[in-house]
Amino acid sequence: MLLGAAGWVTLHIMLVTIPDLRSLESYGANLRRIYTYWLSKRGGRTMPRRADLDPTEIPPHLLPGITLVDVVADPRRYVYRLVGTKEAEVRGYDPTGKSVGEAFFGENAEDATECYDRVVETRAPVLDPVPFLERRRGYRGAESMFLPLSNDGIAVNMILVFFDPEAVVRFTGSK
Repeated sequence: MLLGAAGWVTLHIMLVTIPDLRSLESYGANLRRIYTYWLSKRGGRTMPRRADLDPTEIPPHLLPGITLVDVVADPRRYVYRLVGTKEAEVRGYDPTGKSVGEAFFGENAEDATECYDRVVETRAPVLDPVPFLERRRGYRGAESMFLPLSNDGIAVNMILVFFDPEAVVRFTGSK
């Protein structure tokens, strides 16, 4: 475990590709709820489209933990389109419109983009099982799941990122 200059505690990333709901049995119910919702929107396709998602169908207490990231065909690669209120709170700002490379959530841009790269390459859901710990702002949270979306059913053009907002806690004595 390393403490970086930004106040993040990091562990070597061990990303897990999620083949089915059974692989999430040891994780929280809210993570399984979002995955089940994604599956239901996928239908017989490899991935659902962004247009298939309806925020009114997602339990309101989970929405603060959802972030949508565009996959773009330029050097930025990944751009925050919508950032959940809980993630913005933990970060201390809303990175909407910025690239993951310039406004990453974690120790460094390489670790942050590795999750997105894996989703794009595999076209499958990916779990980062290491809970985050953000020391400067005094937060610790849960694992994060990255779910691919595709307009054409072939190329990933957006990624839905979820961490359970109910699992995020503030350290005692933090501002």
